[in-house]
Amino acid sequence: MKLTKLALLTTFALVSSPVWADGVVTVYSADGLHDGDNSWYQRQFDAFTKATGISVQYVEGGSGAIVERLAKERTNPQADVLVTVPPFIQRAAGQRLLADFTPNGAEKIPGATANAVPLVNNYLSFVYNTRALKAAPASWQSLLDAGFKSKLQYSTPGQAGDGTAMLLQVFHSLGGKDAGFDYLGKLQANNVGPSASTGKLTALVNKGELYVANGDLQMNLSQMARNPNIKIFWPADASGERSALALPYVVGLVQNAPHADNGKKLINFLLSKEAQTSVSALSWGIPVREDVTPTDANYRAATAALKGVTRWQPDWDAVAASLQADIARWRDVTE
Repeated sequence: MKLTKLALLTTFALVSSPVWADGVVTVYSADGLHDGDNSWYQRQFDAFTKATGISVQYVEGGSGAIVERLAKERTNPQADVLVTVPPFIQRAAGQRLLADFTPNGAEKIPGATANAVPLVNNYLSFVYNTRALKAAPASWQSLLDAGFKSKLQYSTPGQAGDGTAMLLQVFHSLGGKDAGFDYLGKLQANNVGPSASTGKLTALVNKGELYVANGDLQMNLSQMARNPNIKIFWPADASGERSALALPYVVGLVQNAPHADNGKKLINFLLSKEAQTSVSALSWGIPVREDVTPTDANYRAATAALKGVTRWQPDWDAVAASLQADIARWRDVTE
């Protein structure tokens, strides 16, 4: 998930600009679900247009960048629907950029709130080179071994979405922020250096330039076909527990959206049982509805990968409130 996480830092360029029209709905979205020629987004957008006559204008950018753009457009909103990830969906809600809206079937979706609903489930993950290593690194402590010097890299917290998730996962697995920052200071001896893009790290692991890198489950599973030397893993904490931070894509209706009714229709469409059933087959994501269990090979691979891994999520409101200070402290301990 190549997502820019802090709106005030460098962000990916948005790939299109909305044009107002009656039969249109404009989506501002973080990337990942539109990747490839037959993505879940494209398939659903095409089906939605066929069913309703409403065309979808898609604007893609970093998860922080699109929230920042919404904030700048507050007095003249251009978007109807926002899709981003925590903690930036919380930032959008806190800035009152989202309207209250309860989609159809929200009662079947854990984590739904008055103005934001999970759209596709995803999790932080890691990859290792199977030729260089006989087995996955067993624990967080093992990543401090000298054998990983200049062979380990994680994307930059505050710039890459998965890098920010890595920071939160370290806090969780090491038992708190103080212990987590102490660990990251030590890990820096092995870290190659900053990387704004998580997705580019996988190819480096596949070639053996790196042995280990961070990622996310949806992205890593989709990359395995063209990167045959990687496998997914999660390092264990001191108690032996392996855990994965939940990083769902979350959808909300934009406050004062120019085409709010069309936005509501699209959100309902994307959260329908029919649409959710295909998200794993087309984009390697995991459906959010409790009443949807796909049977495709991609879904089976994702659930098999997560077997024995504890899934968890932080208090995202608290994360959003302290993130800038945490990024500043991370820089202090790694420079």
